[in-house]
Amino acid sequence: MFRGVVAVALLGLPAVNPSQPPAITVNEHVRHQEIDGFGISQAFRRNELLKALPESQQREVLDLWFDREKGAGLSILRLGIGSSPTGSPYDHMVSIQPEDPGGPDAAPKYVWDGDDNSQVWVAKAAQAYGVKRFFADAWSAPGYMKDNGDDKGGGTLKPEWQRAYANYLVAYTKFYAKEGIKITDLGFTNEPDWTASYASMRFTPEQAAQFAKVLGPVAKGTRVVCCDSFGWNQAKAYTAAIEADPEARRWVKTHTGHTYASPVDAPLPTTRKTWMSEWNPNGSTWNENWDDGSGSDGFAIAQAVHDALTLGNVSGYVYWLGGSTRALLQLDDTAKTYRVSKRLWALAAYSRFIRPGAVRLDTAAADPALKVSAFRNPDGSRVVEVLNTGTAPVTWQGVRGRATAYLTDGANSLTPSAVTGRTVTLQPRTLTTIVIR
Repeated sequence: MFRGVVAVALLGLPAVNPSQPPAITVNEHVRHQEIDGFGISQAFRRNELLKALPESQQREVLDLWFDREKGAGLSILRLGIGSSPTGSPYDHMVSIQPEDPGGPDAAPKYVWDGDDNSQVWVAKAAQAYGVKRFFADAWSAPGYMKDNGDDKGGGTLKPEWQRAYANYLVAYTKFYAKEGIKITDLGFTNEPDWTASYASMRFTPEQAAQFAKVLGPVAKGTRVVCCDSFGWNQAKAYTAAIEADPEARRWVKTHTGHTYASPVDAPLPTTRKTWMSEWNPNGSTWNENWDDGSGSDGFAIAQAVHDALTLGNVSGYVYWLGGSTRALLQLDDTAKTYRVSKRLWALAAYSRFIRPGAVRLDTAAADPALKVSAFRNPDGSRVVEVLNTGTAPVTWQGVRGRATAYLTDGANSLTPSAVTGRTVTLQPRTLTTIVIR
């Protein structure tokens, strides 16, 4: 929790009728979490879909992901640390140590192709846009390190292979460093409470805490991340186990959880940074709509981001994939084209304007239909995000400063308009982003 006091006026002015509270009040004297950023993953060989597009369209897609003027201005890229491929898109990246070197104490035999299924290419592109947070996460250790002998189908890490697995993860970061990419955040498990037919590996909360103590001293200079549980409520047990062990707590800098099994409804039990590190809605149908009640539309994504920031106090929000059927974009390598969902613009309304290092401010809304969050950026600009979930417009009088309102709904994707008369009309079923310079 970030705490501090600044001598800056509140953003809510008294209403015309003094007996009526302002529609929105932002209190800069009460501060909450610091923001690390917003991001996507392109693991499981999704970058191959992007590379199949014409170069001009590749650039357009990268702009939509990372450019702060044309797109979402994302600031985190999550990379998948590989396992041995069999041709399925769910057997993602080529492992840097595909074969048993002869035992846990044998000299490792690492292999690096400089490409990592095009993840290096996208990471370099993201870095050119200014991205500085690269989160490398492993779905599984190589099969020979596990009790089931396979990188797929769950199984657990053999105790005698713990140090070798830690070295394997750190070696991955060193290969990226040679390519000019600094891995800033390193995760050793993905959904440790879920057995998948693709690359997966089980850890109990206690086992995860134990392994964090092995990885931490080896991975000095890189933030250790844990534990990417299948659901946010389920992640609380992993966080609690790490917090209960002083040595594990020393090394784990960021606590993470997904929201497939349960949504963000409260903070994780830690004072460390927390990230919602993976989610996309269910479904097998491409959806470009803003508000259709499907749960996979842009409005649903906006609500999920708001809840993560305000109910969970998360510092980072990482959407699952940048490009696929349930992603922000649909990349069609057959037709050589792409399509944009309103999901992209729902996330962009937050990610473009709320920058790394921003601090969330306390807010209040007179109308319960308004979901409000506010942030102060390192450059002094303030961002107020208002999702009007109701069916009637709401007028906010009292916006101080030179302000621009960006509207996102079925017909608009961050459409800007100057705020005049210190008044903003918040239309029903819309997301309005107010940036105050």
